[in-house]
Amino acid sequence: MHVLVTGGAGFIGSHVAAALRDSGHDVTVLDNFHPAAHGPDPAGPGPGVAHADARDGVLVGDVRDPDAVRAALRGVDVVVHQAAMVGLGLDLADLPEYASCNDLGTAVLLAGMAGAGIRRLVLASSMVVYGEGRYTCPAHGPTRPGPRAVSDLDAGRFEPPCPRCGAALATDLVGENAPLDPRSVYAATKLAQEHLASAWARGVDGTVTALRYHNVYGPGMPRDTPYSGVAAIFRSALERGVPPRVFEDGGQLRDFVHVSDVAAANVAACARDGAGVAAYNVCSGQPRTVGDAATALAAAFGGPAPVVTGEYRLGDVRHVVASPARATAELGWTARVDFATGMREFASAPLRASAALPASAPPRASTGPRASAWLPAQVA
Repeated sequence: MHVLVTGGAGFIGSHVAAALRDSGHDVTVLDNFHPAAHGPDPAGPGPGVAHADARDGVLVGDVRDPDAVRAALRGVDVVVHQAAMVGLGLDLADLPEYASCNDLGTAVLLAGMAGAGIRRLVLASSMVVYGEGRYTCPAHGPTRPGPRAVSDLDAGRFEPPCPRCGAALATDLVGENAPLDPRSVYAATKLAQEHLASAWARGVDGTVTALRYHNVYGPGMPRDTPYSGVAAIFRSALERGVPPRVFEDGGQLRDFVHVSDVAAANVAACARDGAGVAAYNVCSGQPRTVGDAATALAAAFGGPAPVVTGEYRLGDVRHVVASPARATAELGWTARVDFATGMREFASAPLRASAALPASAPPRASTGPRASAWLPAQVA
């Protein structure tokens, strides 16, 4: 197949493009080299992507530009849409750029695909569309807590209580049929992408495979940027010789999935049969805390131990971990890089330069009792 990878020169996109080429596909990349992902003076595409003007090459252009999209779609069989602004960003001043890159860009791409007669889309979505993860109250069963109260966060009470009785909740794995409840600007734009793609699929009898990535990490992550993931932020701190700063009490549950596994999921998604829309969690199925990740990286890097700060960001959720069972059953995909191995590799893996951006708005600090200032070793 001839595959167009939008955003294919970025962190995840470059790994996806390389994996597709290694699987025998022709690949074209469309990327605008946005400074949030590539820095103010990007050196070029990431691993496995070569400069060219046709197949197996890079077209420099923006998915918001209909002419660039039309040129990139020539001869294409399937589109893998990775192009997006990611992360929580700096502050609400980023909102127009998120909506423009993620939602307008997706709309222009889908309109171009409809005009070109292309009916297959693999969409890079995100676990952020779930909001908080799955919780169970011992008295009331499955429960969806609302956004955490600022007063609780200020007091260092980070676990969301049952909204009916205030009891402590147990967390569980989220399935793809869970209610969607985005709680940040980025999350809202990712859910809008899914809705736009679903409307497109109905209109053209197309196939959409939405891959809801969890916390992706690995070689080539941008360093020192609020648009990057927490693993890269921790790793960047270690390179500067300072302790990684862990927000809240470090107990936030996430699923850290290696970028090579994410790339393999995209290759599998390109081969999915059947029309219509299907969503898949792309995760390891092995939940870890944010504190686990910081501790593992610090130990592998040989740097200073992480510091738990008690600070928080209003856009963050407490726990969101998911089941990869549907992806295994329907795509034949399973994550292969385990947490300990992946973090050891990532501790010495190359990172890419990031943009010279202004400092982000400071996180809020809780004023109540906190956990120990130093994070204990939690990874075997």
